[in-house]
Amino acid sequence: MLNSDNRANRMDERSARTGGAPTLTETLYELLRHDIILGVLPPAAKLKLEKLSKTYDVSVNTLRETLSRLAADGLVVAEGQKGFAVLPVSIEDLREITEMRQLLECHALRRSIAGADLDWEARVVGAYHKLSKVEELVEAEPETYGEPWERANQEFHEALVSNCSSRWLRLYLRAMYDHSRRYRMLSLKTRPFPRSQSAKEHRDILDAAISRDAERASRLLADHILKAAQLAAPETAG
Repeated sequence: MLNSDNRANRMDERSARTGGAPTLTETLYELLRHDIILGVLPPAAKLKLEKLSKTYDVSVNTLRETLSRLAADGLVVAEGQKGFAVLPVSIEDLREITEMRQLLECHALRRSIAGADLDWEARVVGAYHKLSKVEELVEAEPETYGEPWERANQEFHEALVSNCSSRWLRLYLRAMYDHSRRYRMLSLKTRPFPRSQSAKEHRDILDAAISRDAERASRLLADHILKAAQLAAPETAG
C-alpha cells in the first residue's frame, strides 16, 4: 500500500495546505479517506486493524476511531463483530450519488451565478485553464495523470460553486463529490478516458457560467454529471 516515505510526504503536504501541523487522528482520517477514494483500498476490502496499524504506523485504537468516523461519512461499513470494510460499489449506489450531486451542485451553481462578480469569474477561468491542460495528457497516460486530472477537475467544479454562500450546501456537496470521485478513479484504472467529450462539456459549462446564463449552465452541468457517472459505472455490482 504505502511506504513510510509516501506517508511522510503526504503528511507534509497536508500540513502545508492547512497552514499547520494536523493532529494524528486528522492526518490518518485524511490519508484513509484519500486511499479509499483513489482505490488504494479497493471496494469491499476488509480493513484488518492489526495490518492497517502497521501500514499507517498508528495504534489500533486510533485506527478504530478513524474508521468509525469514515463509516459515518459512508465510505466504510461497520460489520459489527467482524470489524470494518470499504463500502462496496454498485449501480444503485452510484445512481443515488449522481442524483444527489445533480440536485445539490446545480442549485449551488445557480446561487453562485446569481452573485457572480469578477473575482468569481477569475477563479472559474483559472481553474478551467488548469483543467484543460491536464485533460490534454490524461487520455494517453491515465495512470500518470489520473490523480492530477481529478484534482484539477475538482478545483473547476469547486470554483463554479465558490460564490454560493451556503456552508451546509457546500458541505453536503463535497461529500457527494467525493463519493462520485471514488467511482471515477476506479474506472480510470480500467477504461480509456474520453478526453474530447469531457473537454467539450467543461468548455460549454464555462461559457454558460461566464455568460451568467444560470439555467443553461445548470442544465449542462446536470448532463455532465450524469454522463460522467455512466462512464464510471461498475461493470458488476459489488
